[in-house]
Amino acid sequence: QVRLVESGGGLVQPGGSLRVACAASGLTFSTVTMTWYRQAPGKEREWVATISGNGRSTDYADSVKGRFTISRDNVKNTVSLQMNGLKPEDTAVYYCYVPIFRSWGQGTQVTVSS
Repeated sequence: QVRLVESGGGLVQPGGSLRVACAASGLTFSTVTMTWYRQAPGKEREWVATISGNGRSTDYADSVKGRFTISRDNVKNTVSLQMNGLKPEDTAVYYCYVPIFRSWGQGTQVTVSS
């Protein structure tokens, strides 16, 4: 059974940085594409970033391009999202998602506020 556990959320001021991570188990991690989604209050869940199994290919939503970086560690079975230049509109619950298994983590709250 696939299990995803996010961590690293918190409160940060506008312009600040935060790193969220997702620990995965129950799958052959290095072979699967991993993604991050987010859901802001009152809004639909939206895609943020994707990374291929070997980490060589990444893709980002236009809203975060140039500010967020997705990465993975295929030894530790983790995927991370480094978020820089955070804006209040980045406030959301951030979720780790494995498309091939349609599995979600429980999410981690990121709040950007002064």
